[in-house]
Amino acid sequence: MESALLCDDEILLRTEQEFHIAAKTNNIEKMQLLIGRGVNVRAKNSVDRTALHWAAGAGQEQALRLLLEHDVPVDEDDCFGMNALLLGAWFGHLKILQILVNAGAKISCQNKNGLNLLHCAAQRGHIKVLEFIMEDLENIKVDKVDKFGRTAFHLAAEHGQIEVVEFLIGSGCQHSLKDKEDNTALHLAAKNGHTDVLQKIVETGVELDDRNLEGNTALHMATEGGHFDCIRILLEAGSDLNVQNEKGMNCLHYCAFHGLEEVGRSLIDAGIQINAVNNQKSSALHIAVLQNFPAMVKLLIDCECDLDLTDYRLQTPLHIAAEHGRQDMAEMILIAGVNLKLQDKQGKTSLDVAARGNHINLADMIIKADRFYKWEKDNMNSDSDSWVARHLTFKQDHRLETQHIRSVIWRLATKYLKPNEWKKLAACWKFTDAHNRAIEQQWTGNKSYRDHGHRMLLIWLHGVVMSGENPVKGLFEGLVGIGRRDLAESIRKQANAEDSSQKKCTAM
Repeated sequence: MESALLCDDEILLRTEQEFHIAAKTNNIEKMQLLIGRGVNVRAKNSVDRTALHWAAGAGQEQALRLLLEHDVPVDEDDCFGMNALLLGAWFGHLKILQILVNAGAKISCQNKNGLNLLHCAAQRGHIKVLEFIMEDLENIKVDKVDKFGRTAFHLAAEHGQIEVVEFLIGSGCQHSLKDKEDNTALHLAAKNGHTDVLQKIVETGVELDDRNLEGNTALHMATEGGHFDCIRILLEAGSDLNVQNEKGMNCLHYCAFHGLEEVGRSLIDAGIQINAVNNQKSSALHIAVLQNFPAMVKLLIDCECDLDLTDYRLQTPLHIAAEHGRQDMAEMILIAGVNLKLQDKQGKTSLDVAARGNHINLADMIIKADRFYKWEKDNMNSDSDSWVARHLTFKQDHRLETQHIRSVIWRLATKYLKPNEWKKLAACWKFTDAHNRAIEQQWTGNKSYRDHGHRMLLIWLHGVVMSGENPVKGLFEGLVGIGRRDLAESIRKQANAEDSSQKKCTAM
């Protein structure tokens, strides 16, 4: 019978639940009626909360007074260690605090996390309650810490309570105390992007480059959070932007990790070391490539970072792009110009890594770049330099102007070239053994040579187009060079007969 009177999710009897609700809503008549019927005014719910807790938290003065008249214990804690006084401070009910203090509530109370009255009011921004606590109560220590080592000043800064921060500064709190993670209030304001609070704390003259247990300064924390205005304040105040934390990370590393391009630009403009490496010897560029942030990669390249730095695996940023098949970033790095001969700890070049990962298009891009670099070196005074700079790309060619020759190449590779003839052509056109190995890494079945030949021919075509040569002429000469004059003549006749062909072999 009694179980039917229990609430669905509580341990209270129905009348006890009604009494709690009446206290919370200040329904004095209902409370008096239930008291007359003998309700247990001290009844606790499943989290040890009584009617007094509800009345205090809701700011219900009449209900609170009624409960106190019936000798409800004033200092009882719920399961979180919150009593009526702490709840009144948490929710900012000044009159409730005054009533409870006059009723004999202990002002030295704290919850299970060590939060006292000052902590509760400061975190929630209740300035009137703070004034009462500091001015009317005795033995209140402004720098009392909770179980995490945080003062009211820490909590106000963390939660962006500017009025509270100003009040506590005026009350003589210490500005640079550290919590158990060695964070100051400056760290917490920066981490959470509270610009006005940060500015106020900076104005007190605190040490800007204090480091927490992880070695982070306030600037690190503002950067990781992407809080641009906080970064500006700290830089203008003189923060050291090149501090590296326990992981060797500077602020630019965090920009790269989170893809914060605009923040990164401001740090670079301010003079941050763009090529600094962390404990894994990774630069910001390594991290941006790994985290897949192309805009950040472009920024770092435009600012002339070192593209050939190697990390703890001896991998360059291009190795990482190759490993993960990131063509856009590889393209940017390749256009900027890198050393393609650098090997990682396993003795693999970026081309080897791309081929091993079956990133076919990227491997072909690297081969194109390698061939282009050689052509560029051999033709430093070429008249076509400016044209190349405008049109340079290593990605697959889908242009209408080359559609016909690409169609010819596809038919040649898939229908007419014999299994080893593509390699003979490759030798004529000075493909290296490394290039051929990378192409052959692809396996599409017993007739893989067709795909291999097609890829090689497209890579060759890229170089011909970049150098401004006649592709039909070059194809003719290459086929003659490997003893396939029949194919060469066929292609020449077809090229000369096609009105759509962009260039004709005038030397044939």
